Amino acid sequence: MKRFAHLFLLAFLLFCFLNTGAAQTPQRVIIDTDPGIDDAMAILLALNSPELKVEALTVVPGNVDGRQGLENALKIVSLAGRCDVTIAGGAHHPLNQKLITAQYWHGKNGLAGVELPESKCQADSRFGPDLIIDTVHKYPHEVTLIPVGPLTNIALAVSKDPSIVGLVKDIVIMGGSISGGNVDGAAEANIYNDPEAASIVFNAGWMVTMIGSDVGERTLMTRKYLDDLESMHGPESDFIAKLADFYLTRSEKSGYSGAAMYDPLAVGTVIDPTLVTLKDMHVDVETRGEFTRGETVANRMGYNENNVLHGDHYEIDGLTELKPNARVCLGSNADRFLSLFISRIKGK
Repeated sequence: MKRFAHLFLLAFLLFCFLNTGAAQTPQRVIIDTDPGIDDAMAILLALNSPELKVEALTVVPGNVDGRQGLENALKIVSLAGRCDVTIAGGAHHPLNQKLITAQYWHGKNGLAGVELPESKCQADSRFGPDLIIDTVHKYPHEVTLIPVGPLTNIALAVSKDPSIVGLVKDIVIMGGSISGGNVDGAAEANIYNDPEAASIVFNAGWMVTMIGSDVGERTLMTRKYLDDLESMHGPESDFIAKLADFYLTRSEKSGYSGAAMYDPLAVGTVIDPTLVTLKDMHVDVETRGEFTRGETVANRMGYNENNVLHGDHYEIDGLTELKPNARVCLGSNADRFLSLFISRIKGK
């Protein structure tokens, strides 16, 4: 009997060990980024989170041009002492329009004018979309893509190799909105900067988790959280505090009560999906509208009405069901997310 109990205990301990190991296995992620103040926050959140294994950063033009973005990415990763992360430059411009950069919000160099030391890391020679394709094939069904800039690189990767759609574990984007834009009345900045690329990504055949600007603008870094961040000094926390102060000051002057945590929330969603509320919807991207180019049009009902011509008018003649292509974020637990973000940046 004692021997049986002993074997049972050993089996139970082995079961616990194996399940604990599985639970702690970090998710492989690729962050596609246009760094960018909130991009830098998102990158450092990911690098300081044991739940994630950042396989690569790919750089897309957006907040800054591609050259500046690659320099920023290399410096950020070097600051974190993580030259093991593969970094590659990607597209130089959107698919079908001129680039729009955002130094107004992010400072001349994209990082609030903060000058980081020269990077000790080296860029990979591969083209960003090719690096995405290579990594997804190397780790099939294991890689989550986290694009937090315009979707140019992702669209190029999917167009070159559509097979990656079925091999990606998940794709969580920061982009879009279902309640108005942040560059104009309709469009969010990342989608607006390359609507054609966004249309390719949303219609690729996977389920896109969409963390929109409307939720980011309800997930705010305030002075309270900045004070908490500044209470502990270190290279990364001091850097993020300077970025946050610049971002907060600009946001407050523009009428916001805090700085929207757009990109970090997308990373936070991968770390802990319970931070957000999601709903399956069908999302289309407007590419031609005079006032609505770049708008993400979300169908919350799940169907369209059919209109059939009867004489001189149309009549509704039933409904066409729409297959969801996106998990749309409707809200976040802002306090819990900000607490997570601050604690990770402080190294806790």
